[in-house]
Formats: sequence, C-alpha cells, structure tokens
Amino acid sequence: MNIKRLNEIAERKGAIRTEMEKADAEKLRSLSEETDKLLTEEQEIRTRLDMAGKLGEKREVEKPEKENDMEKRGRELIQGRSVLVTATGVLLKEHQATTITPTFNELSTLIDRVRHMDLPGGESFEQPYIDGYGTGDYKAENLAYASAEPTFGSATIAKAKVTAYAEFTEELQKLPAADYAAEIMKGIPLSMRKKISREILIGDGETNHLQGIFDAGVAGIDATTDIDFAAIDENTLDEIVYSFGGSEDVEDPAVLILHKTDLKAFALLRDSNGRKIYEINTNGNTGTINGVPYVLNSVCEAISDPATTTGQYAMAYGPLSNYLLTVFSQMDIRRSDDFKFSTGMICLRGSVFVGGNVVAKNGFLRVKRT
Repeated sequence: MNIKRLNEIAERKGAIRTEMEKADAEKLRSLSEETDKLLTEEQEIRTRLDMAGKLGEKREVEKPEKENDMEKRGRELIQGRSVLVTATGVLLKEHQATTITPTFNELSTLIDRVRHMDLPGGESFEQPYIDGYGTGDYKAENLAYASAEPTFGSATIAKAKVTAYAEFTEELQKLPAADYAAEIMKGIPLSMRKKISREILIGDGETNHLQGIFDAGVAGIDATTDIDFAAIDENTLDEIVYSFGGSEDVEDPAVLILHKTDLKAFALLRDSNGRKIYEINTNGNTGTINGVPYVLNSVCEAISDPATTTGQYAMAYGPLSNYLLTVFSQMDIRRSDDFKFSTGMICLRGSVFVGGNVVAKNGFLRVKRT
C-alpha cells in the first residue's frame, strides 16, 4: 500500500508540473500548496518504510524526479520555495506569513474627541462666542442706566484640503500571501486623520490650513493667560487646573493634552517616602492623572525633554468641545488601475475638506516651557 501511494504521488507531481506551465498566479498558489502536501506525505511514507526496513533497493527507482525549471519558477514566484538540508535530507519549507505585523499607534484620538460639525459644500463658517458680560452700577435718580451689554467675539473657520496619495504594483496585490494592498489602502484615510489630529494643535491658520490651539494668532485665546513651567513637579497639575477658567469658579475637570514624555514625568514623581505623587490610569492614547482626563498627542513639545526650548508650547488644558472641527466634505478615497496602466501600477488617492478653530473665549489654557 505504501509503495502504491508513492507511485501515485510521483504521478501527481508530474501532472502538477505540466499544469504549472499554463497556470495563472492563483492556480500556481493552489498547485504549490498541493505539492507541499504531497512532499510531506511522501517523506512520512519513506520514513515509515525506512524504519520497517521495507524500502530496500526500490528507493532509487522511486526517488522523485528533480523539479524542472518551470515548476521552480512557479513556486519561487509566490515565495513557496523549499531548500534541501543536505545533512539530514529533510525538506524545509520557506514559509511566508499571511498577516502583517502592525506598528505602534501613530494616531492621537484627539481628532475624534473635539467637537464636529458637518457643513457639506460650505466654504467657511463663523462661530460667535461670548467674550464677557457687563457689570451693573449705581445711578442717581433721572440719570441714564449703567451700560451692561455683553461683548461678543467670533471664530472664523475656513476650508482646508487635506490629501494623501499612494501607489503599488499589481504584483503586490496579486502574489504575496500577506495582504499588503489592504494595508496600503488603510493607510490613506489614516494618514489624513493623522495630519488633522496634529493640526488641531499646531495649525497656523494660514490659507488652506487649520487654526491650531497653539497658534499665536488664535483670536479666542488671550496669550496673557498662558502659564509656563521649567519642570514637572508635585504642584504642576494643580497649577494647571486652578489657572484655567474665570475668577468666579473652579471648572469641572477638563482634558489635558500632552506628550507621552511628560506623562512619564508625572508617573515617576515620588514624595520623600518614595510614594507616587500622581496616580496614572492609562488606556492607550487616553487616561487620567489624579482623576484629570488626558489625551496624548506627539506634536506637543515636552517640558521634561531637555531639547524643548523656552517658549515652546507643551500642553493645553480645557474642554475639547471648545475646539470645533467642521467637515465641509466627507473623506473621498479613489482607486485607479488606468492612470499608470502600462506599468501595472495601482494608484490610490484620498482627500477631505475640513476646517478647525477654537470657538470659546480662552477655551484652553496653554502651557509653555520656561
């Protein structure tokens, strides 16, 4: 029975070599997988026969034919090569992963946590806000009443176009076991979201740019309210929390935007007894510091980084609803197999029209490095 099966395997392998000469990429993959299974089965049968002492002189007669050049080219095309380990005679397959190991997260959730407004087809948006209220006063009989009108400001949000583009070969789509094409396609919207999340903080407000919280030109934030630190210590968080807002209230806990390096500095602080000063709860990109919510964004400078220079913005503290991200058109992602048809390139293009600005008077407290 074993000898009969070896003959069947040899016949099938010969047939596979013939089929490979006219097979497409998908068929080559299937034939290669079948060949691997046959080789494995054949090796197992020969091992059993060797151990039973039954193979004898028939080994040379039944030794599988050397794979021809066409089979070799087909198998190498899909990275299914086998190598002969001479010392043991064991065929070891060169495996190819069917998954792609992801990298660390590169996208801050800040983009999803600020306030959003859909304004399809718009060019700009004006958001008014209260600058302050007047104060009543004493007046004698027959005199005009004290003027106590509130004052208003406004934030202008103009349209900005954010784009992303990528190309890959048809071989990358058709041949690898791992789905590289899907990862490239996933990267188009991710790259645009990554840009917008950064610009919420550092956008300069120029034409076709978002207005960022850290920009000196933000009309809604009075630069005299900025505070600064030379280092993070046991008082830093309280200084930030109690410096935010008006003179009549201590605001409910808002959100602290900071760099991971400064989060680490908070976590490492100890009192004279070696106990942690700050209790940090982490959940990926977000968490709390002594109950105060935070969100990480790598575009922030870090107070605790010696490379950060005086005057650079490191943190922002405030309700994230005080930043408005307007979406003038939803994300549009398109694929073209025709643009570079002659070279077999597949092209991906993405775009989105958005705008953003601070829409509350002193809506954020900004923290600098001294």
